[in-house]
Amino acid sequence: MLIKVKVKPGSSKQEIIKQQDGSYLIFLKKEAKKGKANAELINLLAKHFKVCVSDISIKGKTSREKLVEIRE
Repeated sequence: MLIKVKVKPGSSKQEIIKQQDGSYLIFLKKEAKKGKANAELINLLAKHFKVCVSDISIKGKTSREKLVEIRE
């Protein structure tokens, strides 16, 4: 499954919001430095979709808008 994600790193909360167009707005606590926000994103999505961390890959690692592949 491929999903479009827009991340907001450095937020005070950690939250996933599904948008009307099917994409996701995701608030992350970690800053976008040294891959910390991407690691938090992968962990959060793994819990949300109930899959292993290794089943998630990110395209657009340096962008706030990402395409995420989740293998089920």
